[in-house]
Amino acid sequence: MRTFHLTWIAFFLCFFGWFGIAPLMVYVREELSLTKAQVGNIIIASVAITIFMRLFIGWLCDKIGPRIAYTFLLTLGSIPVMCIGLADSYLSFLLLRLAIGAIGASFVITQYHTSVMFAPNIIGTANATTAGWGNLGGGVTQMVMPILFGFFVAFGFTTGVSWRLAMVVPGAALFIMGIIYYFGTQDTPGGNFKDIKETYPTFQGGKKNSLSNFLLVFKDPRVWLLFLAYGACFGIELTINNIAALYYVDQFKLSPATAGLIAGLFGLMNLFARTLGGAFGDKFGIKWGLRGRVVWLSAVLAGEGLCLILFSQMNSLILAISSMIIFSLFVQMSEGATFSVVPFINKKAIGAVSGIVGAGGNAGAVSAGFLFRGDLTYQNALLIIGVTVTIASFFTLLVRFSTEEEKEVGDEMSKILPTSEKESTLVSAT
Repeated sequence: MRTFHLTWIAFFLCFFGWFGIAPLMVYVREELSLTKAQVGNIIIASVAITIFMRLFIGWLCDKIGPRIAYTFLLTLGSIPVMCIGLADSYLSFLLLRLAIGAIGASFVITQYHTSVMFAPNIIGTANATTAGWGNLGGGVTQMVMPILFGFFVAFGFTTGVSWRLAMVVPGAALFIMGIIYYFGTQDTPGGNFKDIKETYPTFQGGKKNSLSNFLLVFKDPRVWLLFLAYGACFGIELTINNIAALYYVDQFKLSPATAGLIAGLFGLMNLFARTLGGAFGDKFGIKWGLRGRVVWLSAVLAGEGLCLILFSQMNSLILAISSMIIFSLFVQMSEGATFSVVPFINKKAIGAVSGIVGAGGNAGAVSAGFLFRGDLTYQNALLIIGVTVTIASFFTLLVRFSTEEEKEVGDEMSKILPTSEKESTLVSAT
């Protein structure tokens, strides 16, 4: 449980640093005289590099373990977060925003660490809760960063200096967390990779065949279907995190502080919504096996798409906020549902599967980001995304598990579940 809590706190801080600049973009846009296309490029840059970093980090977790991988990511990732205040042009700001995106790979380590720490009957709930409470940082930063900005302004600093100083705070927190993570966690319940790989010959972590396992995962079509599903939920969350404050400023003529507060409500749903997605995924899995987890994922993903279509058409502030909150509920549940399926795709390469599927989220965000660069209004762009998500929900039903895989998980679950739940699990496995 110590690892559980340190993992979500680390991910929370990564999210805080990753999107700390988003609610301050109103001031950055004015100071650097950014065009709409340039703002769109910055949005894309913030999530683009994470695609490749998540693939790499997934393999690295299988190789050296999540503890050291997270330590490196936290300490090195803190540097561009603190240094973005040095940007004095569109190009320098774009490059630093690109570098900050690397800490988005923290999600893969978070999911890997809880996957190896918890039993299969609770794994969806554990994954969803650590990720959800971590994603909460995306909502909190929308509220806290304008306050930090105002704090520096109150002390007499200009707006240009204040947004720069505000970004030092999340950067410093990331560096400190990197040190805490190294000394406060271990790779698995049995110990760190380096301590147990010699004792247990069957232990997969740290094996030289981690690359071959990655290639095996790469060829599995189920992984790419989940890649698509995660792009349709987490990718959209990243997109909303980037544009929500600007959307409310431009669409409803709100002040940046008020817009940030409202935008933060979207991320705050992570407090419980993603956990719901994972918990119901576990319940469906206990009752109907792995197929039940997939059906649940498809259902909440379809709900997300329909709610986004609704949100995109709202011209009243009250209705926009209400529909955004309902939309956020389904977004977060879809994310939790996705990673209630992921740990069962290939248990020998959980990091590789998590890395590829996690990269799908950023690929989705990059794809969506292009819609905000051109002549489309934000409303029309969101409408197109909503229709696309609804269509993608049906493709997730193509994720299939063999009878042997269902039986293996059913047998494992039956050893740890209460008697009343064993019967339904065995029936599902059969």
